Amino acid sequence: MPRPTLLLTLGDPNGIGPEVVLKAAPLLSDVARVVAVGSAAGLRAQAEALGLGPVTEVQSPDEVPTGGALAVLDPAPGSTGAYTWGQTTAEGGRQAVLAIEHAVKLCCAGDTAGLVTAPISKEALHATGSPFPGHTEMLQALTRAGTVVMVLAADLPAGPLRVALATVHVPLATAAAFVTRDRVEAVCRTLHKALQTDLGIEAPRLAVLGLNPHAGDGGVLGDEEIEAIGPALDALHADGLVAKGPFPADAFFGRQAWTGFDAVVAMYHDQGLAPFKALAQGAGVNVTLGLPIVRTSPDHGTALDIAGKGLADPSSMVAAVRMAAQIAARRAAD
Repeated sequence: MPRPTLLLTLGDPNGIGPEVVLKAAPLLSDVARVVAVGSAAGLRAQAEALGLGPVTEVQSPDEVPTGGALAVLDPAPGSTGAYTWGQTTAEGGRQAVLAIEHAVKLCCAGDTAGLVTAPISKEALHATGSPFPGHTEMLQALTRAGTVVMVLAADLPAGPLRVALATVHVPLATAAAFVTRDRVEAVCRTLHKALQTDLGIEAPRLAVLGLNPHAGDGGVLGDEEIEAIGPALDALHADGLVAKGPFPADAFFGRQAWTGFDAVVAMYHDQGLAPFKALAQGAGVNVTLGLPIVRTSPDHGTALDIAGKGLADPSSMVAAVRMAAQIAARRAAD
């Protein structure tokens, strides 16, 4: 089977995104043809400063550079690609948005098999005037997708751990308002279908966490489990889906209850991602399920504190590309 062509957006140029793309690319020749998307001038300057590369600008994902150089598609040819390592700037946000928009356009046109995104700064994104709080919401809008689900995945000694989020980038003070029966049910159905089609799990088993301490304690500590989560699970059961819960979140991960399920649905961002990151220790991959295109991302941020120092670890980017290649191959085979 031919290797898929995957686009790697550079993320915020002031962070470690360009560095991890440069470091990961030579490690992936057996998995995929990777093409960077972002400022060619900026990437070339960073490669030279960090002793990485070489980098060759191309006009199409189909072009194959010689000499093992990393191909880069520039969404704004001729730009300087200015960056300031370690700083949050509107220009960094602008470059990140341009790369994402260009890459999504190519993926939606069928020119490439999928997209792997280096981390962006949400603060820089906001400085551009973008209405989106993060990658997930932007990709949903750009692809005109319905319900999408953010999932963090890692292969651990105890088994595969996958944590999905019912709510994503919303303030904690308002997160509970988004935990509705319709939302929980839609997330579980989207997750169930994607686990089958993208990951090849024939009969997925889902664990659904409660929102409140002790999963509400029968309504004493909150009624979302009774009014929203429970009815959503009843609707799923009626259609034959395996979705258990709601489970108290505090003990669920510590007792390794997750090993009995194919995915865990958390109600809000830190409820799911804090234990995930503690268990995965940097080995995770962020995958957006429910999109018409393949999209994964490394499980880390812009790491502005080490940007430009050559210290960035590309292992999560490598894992993200490998997962994107696997999903792309499965979709191509269907």
